[in-house]
Amino acid sequence: MARRRWWKMQKSGNEYPVTGFYPVLDAGRCGLPVVDAAEAILDAGARILQFRHKAFFSRDVFQNAERVAALCRQAGALFVLNDRADLARLLRAALHLGQDDLAPADARKITGAVIGFSTHNEQQLRAGDREPVDYLAIGPIFPTASKQNPDPPVGVHQLRRWRVLTAKPLVAIGGITRENAPAVLDAGADAIAVIGDLYPDPCTKSSLRARTEEWLAICSSRTSPRL
Repeated sequence: MARRRWWKMQKSGNEYPVTGFYPVLDAGRCGLPVVDAAEAILDAGARILQFRHKAFFSRDVFQNAERVAALCRQAGALFVLNDRADLARLLRAALHLGQDDLAPADARKITGAVIGFSTHNEQQLRAGDREPVDYLAIGPIFPTASKQNPDPPVGVHQLRRWRVLTAKPLVAIGGITRENAPAVLDAGADAIAVIGDLYPDPCTKSSLRARTEEWLAICSSRTSPRL
C-alpha cells in the first residue's frame, strides 16, 4: 500500500487524498501572512495542513483560520486545527490535541471529524492507542526549538521499537529535516509533521512552495515498512 493512502484507514469517514508530508502552518514562525503561506503550501501539492496558533485566538486569527480552511477545501486538503475542539467544529476542521488539551473522549463528543493526539513517550503512546482518535503523533524525534520546554527526544531507535505499539497511523514530529527524514520514514513513521524545516530563509511564497515540493518528493518516494 502506498504511503499516501494511510489517511483512508481512519474511522471518521473522511476521504482526503493526502501524502506522508504533514506541514504545520505556525502563525508565529512562517514569516509570511498565514493566508499567503497556506496558498504556497497547498499550491505545491500538500493535502493536509495544520493551523497552529498557541497565543490568544482573537477574531482576526479566527478569520485567518477561516480563510485557510476555505483554501484547504478548494484544494481537497484536510484542514487541521490545533488544540481547539470548539473552533474546529465551527470551521468543519479536523482537530489535533496535545497532552494538556481537552481529553480525546470529550473532544469526540464535540466533533466527528478526524482527531489526532500527541504523545511523547512509550507510556503515552500505549495510552493514546486506546483513545478514540484517528492518528497518533510521536515526538520530538530529534531536539527541537519549536517548544519552550520540549520533551526528551525519542530518537529513531525508539521510534522503530514503539512503532509496533499501535496500528493507528503514526506521525513523527520534532526536529525532522530533509536530511534525517529518510531515517524517520525507514523507522516506520507513516507521516512526518514539519514546522522548522518547512520555512526557508528568506521565506517568500515562491521559496516556501519550492521547499514544500522538496518535502513532498521526500515523503512520497518512500513507503513505510509496516505497510
